[in-house]
Formats: sequence, structure tokens, C-alpha cells
Amino acid sequence: MLGSLGGPELLIILFIVLIIFGAGKIGSVGSELGKGIREFKRATSGEYDKDKTEAAEEASETAS
Repeated sequence: MLGSLGGPELLIILFIVLIIFGAGKIGSVGSELGKGIREFKRATSGEYDKDKTEAAEEASETAS
């Protein structure tokens, strides 16, 4: 399905996105998208759970 998208179609989509979000908002949307992708990759690789466990252990050590 995406194989049928060529250069002109992608430019039209980019233009529509630019109109909807505005030039300043695109940077923040891209940044948030990148953060989401990184979190997803960390969660699927198991690093996210390990980080949460370590943070919980540190919090319990600090509390006692």
C-alpha cells in the first residue's frame, strides 16, 4: 500500500501536515513521536521494566 506513494504524493501529505500543525508545532510533534518510539523500543527490549525495578529499589532504600 505504501509502495504506491511517490514523491508528489508525499509532498502533498507534508504540505497538508504543515497546514494542520503549523511550522512551530511540527518540531514538538516530531520530538514527542521520537520519545514515544524510544520508550516503545525500551519497553519491548525489557530495559523499561529493569529501569522501573531499579527506581523502585532506590526509592525503598531512600525511604528506610
